[in-house]
Amino acid sequence: MIQSKLSMNRKIICLAITFFTFLFSYSQWYDPEKVNKKAKKLYEEAYTFAVNGKYPESIKKIGEAIKIHPDYVEAYLSRAGIYADIRNYNQSVKDFEKGIQLDSVFSLYYYLPYSISLAGTGNFENALSAINTFLSIEKLNRQSIEAGNYRKKTYLFAIQYKNEHKGNQFIFEPQNIGTGINTKALEYFPSITINGKEMVFNRRINGDEDFYVSEYNNGKWSDAQPINGKINTNMNEGAQTISQDGQCLIFTGCNYPEGAGSCDLYTSYRNKNNEWTEPQNIGLTINTEFWESNPSLSPDKKDLYFSSDRPGGFGGKDIWVSHKTNKGNWGKPENMGSIINTKEDETCPFIHADNQHLYFNSNGHEGYGMSDLFVSVKNDSGLWMKPLNLGYPVNTINDEGSLIVSSDGKTSYYASDFGNLENGLDIYSFELRDDIRANRTIWIKGHVYDKKTSEGLPSTVELSDINNQKSATKIQTDEEGDYFITLPEGKSYSFNVNRKGYLFFSNNFTIEKNTADSFYNIDIALNPLEAGAAVVLKNIFFENNSYELKSTSYDELGKVILLMNENPSLMIEIEGHTDNSGTKEANLTLSINRAKSVAEYLKKKGIASSRLRYNGFGETHPIDSNENEKGKSNNRRTEIHILSN
Repeated sequence: MIQSKLSMNRKIICLAITFFTFLFSYSQWYDPEKVNKKAKKLYEEAYTFAVNGKYPESIKKIGEAIKIHPDYVEAYLSRAGIYADIRNYNQSVKDFEKGIQLDSVFSLYYYLPYSISLAGTGNFENALSAINTFLSIEKLNRQSIEAGNYRKKTYLFAIQYKNEHKGNQFIFEPQNIGTGINTKALEYFPSITINGKEMVFNRRINGDEDFYVSEYNNGKWSDAQPINGKINTNMNEGAQTISQDGQCLIFTGCNYPEGAGSCDLYTSYRNKNNEWTEPQNIGLTINTEFWESNPSLSPDKKDLYFSSDRPGGFGGKDIWVSHKTNKGNWGKPENMGSIINTKEDETCPFIHADNQHLYFNSNGHEGYGMSDLFVSVKNDSGLWMKPLNLGYPVNTINDEGSLIVSSDGKTSYYASDFGNLENGLDIYSFELRDDIRANRTIWIKGHVYDKKTSEGLPSTVELSDINNQKSATKIQTDEEGDYFITLPEGKSYSFNVNRKGYLFFSNNFTIEKNTADSFYNIDIALNPLEAGAAVVLKNIFFENNSYELKSTSYDELGKVILLMNENPSLMIEIEGHTDNSGTKEANLTLSINRAKSVAEYLKKKGIASSRLRYNGFGETHPIDSNENEKGKSNNRRTEIHILSN
């Protein structure tokens, strides 16, 4: 959704409220027929200016009219409506209250727009009082009652939300991100790479939308340039998403000759010359004769979220998701269901780098009026939870657009005009409140290669949550063996790399909360399956001084079983090792029993005993120092050695 200047329809509707006299009898002193003629003429000129969108001129004329006729009630109320239209709600409230003070009976029907302006300032309690006054008017028509009840519902929501979040201290201070990106043109729809170094966004100049890119260096964004390659055209390039690694761009192209519908999704890739390839229609599996837009690509590039008004949804625009198949194609899109979608519009999905927080825009969920921003969190079962409104003042009584969140989980970017309709949209940043933040996310990149030849190896890289044994991410490297993975902090992960014909790689690590590191570079050498090759099984765990396998070992042992089943002639020896704590005799016995436990588990899972040997070496083969806990932990290990293949 693009935030834009108010439409002429909205201007006329607002002016109809504020400029025309309602048909009811006035019991107090104010009489429109007795207004000074010169003041009335200025007022009529102001009306003409306002209808044509010339608000500053209109405000000036009304001010001149009030100087001539200080008790000009209609002039105050009309100027209040104009200030509301340009979102200067503080001044609007002052003018409404002046008109009400002068003649409360004449102003009675203006309590509806007055309540809206109060809500625009964040004063929802007084807005509720004002709307209750409006609804108490006798013989209101049906349309007025419906409008009043709608606003009352939003004010009650705002008050309840405020009460429920009293404990959350939050200072909302959006910062313009600078002249490198923001100009007198319209800038909106930002997307950012996980390292925070590159931002792609839309800029509209003379009605033409194109993509621009800026780099973050030395604390500021560089002067944006049109994106390299053949993406920008004389047609409109709309909402886009750049992959976390900065190598893929998916965007909205509207009214393209080869398009399937009004707006389709297109994809482009960055080549070795740092240019973007010629865009390709993403295909008829996703694109239809209807509207597809607002793409957001998951950090592992396996899920594509987007908004569409295609049939099969819940009404209006819904958020859909397509999953990549094993063959690398996009699967049939799935509607995200009634938890996310409503009978109204849901747009602008943004999946965070943690792959667990989905931010989006909706005018169907309960909120402050118009459209609000929401976040839904994926639970441990992979289900999306009930969306949470981001709350005031992130959300207001106006339409909110799109929002993205950087890898730190708290720094967000969005486009706004903040009521300054002359300057148009700029991109701002601010920090999210604690309870609506995503997880801080780090990234791992590296290169998988043959240990003997040093040639890159296309491989499968998988990380699993050690505690629940669930896969956190599973990706394929590129043809050169390069990979890129994002992971939320605060968890422990097993790390496995597999390629047929090679002994798999095993490791584990814990990403602490608030770790200083934001990325890791891990290059991985794989050993060919041949006699003498060995690997340390980093994710085999035992209780202290025990040889009973922990359940957290089963995922890693599953990798060993898969290796044995894929290579039916493979014979291995399982070795147990300890640190130097305790006696040598006890350590030797413990290491033998641990190796035996692993062998027995493999046998239970169908691996023939003739293919397995086990042995223990106690503390006699250390691979690290025993002078500190980290070294001792490395020495306590289980290894497998290939005897023959």
